[in-house]
Parts: sequence; structure tokens; C-alpha cells
Amino acid sequence: MRSDGDIQFAPVEVPQQAPDPPPDWLLRLFEFLGDLFSPIAQAIAYGWPVIFWVLVAIGVALVLYAIYRLVDPERFVRGERKAQESWTPDQGAALQLLEEADRLAAEGRFDEATHLLLQRSVGQIAQIRPDLIDPSSTAREISALPALPDAARAAFGTIAGRVERSLFALTRLDADDWQAARSAYAEFALGYRALAT
Repeated sequence: MRSDGDIQFAPVEVPQQAPDPPPDWLLRLFEFLGDLFSPIAQAIAYGWPVIFWVLVAIGVALVLYAIYRLVDPERFVRGERKAQESWTPDQGAALQLLEEADRLAAEGRFDEATHLLLQRSVGQIAQIRPDLIDPSSTAREISALPALPDAARAAFGTIAGRVERSLFALTRLDADDWQAARSAYAEFALGYRALAT
């Protein structure tokens, strides 16, 4: 193979060629940009100590803002508002509701009387906290809301359980069911255990 002249074994020297100089228009553009930004660069260099502290202040402000967003001070305001909220309905409205429901129960319409308590209770919760109730919320979902106080959750759960049994298990409610629902509502809404009327 080495005797064959068609095959090259010796290294080839590539002549070094200087790169072409940039075109004149590009050089003029660089000169123009240098003249344009030179005063800005000098101002930054001259005012760098002040600019540095301004940038530090902006950085600290951004960190504080991020902490503010993470901590969410509105949560504390909501906590105070929640503590101040009165979950018990207006006494007059509660008594009126019990009167209406008692009339239905006196006619033996225990299912309707209990359902009326449930519907008005949902309305009262929605009036106190409209952000908690969606049109698609079920009674079971509402009774499990963590925002409800324990007493409200227990009363609502008692009423909702009977209404669910009436509607979905197709079991007619009796006087004992009605009295349990009525007592739960009255104890929460009025602060005492209501006697049968």
C-alpha cells in the first residue's frame, strides 16, 4: 500500500489564511453603538454604589412580598371574622320556621316538615357564608364542611340524615324522626332543646 502513489500517508499542510475583516458598515455600527451607550456605561459606573443599594432594596422588597404572599395575612383576618361570625340564625326567623314546620308536622307531614327545616337551614348557611354553598352542593357535603361550627354541623347532619332517608331510601319519617330533627334545629338556632308542640 505504501508503494501505491494514489494513497496518501503524509500529513497535508493547510495554508493559514487570515479571516476576512468585518465589513465597513458593521464597524461603523459598532462605533455608533459605542458612542451611544458610552455615557450610559459611564453613568452606571459612576453611580454604581447607589444603584447597588437600590437593587438590594428591590431584592429585599421582592423577598418580603413573596413571604407576604406565602403567609397570607388574609387568613388571619378570615380567622378573626370566622370567630366573630354568628352562625345562629335570627331568633325571629328560627321561630317562624319552626312554626311553619310544626304546622306540617301537626298534619302528619313529617317528611315535608323535616325537608323544610333542611331547605331553610341551607339558606341560612348561605346567607351567613355565601362562599361555602354551591348550587350543586349536597346536604351530605354541606354537613361535612369544616368551616361549620361543630354545633351547626351536628344539627345540620341530624336533619340532613333524616331527609336523605326520606328521599333516597323511600322511608317515610315518623313523629320521632321529626322530633329529632326539630330538636336539633331548635337547640342550635335557639339555644335550648325544643319540646314537642
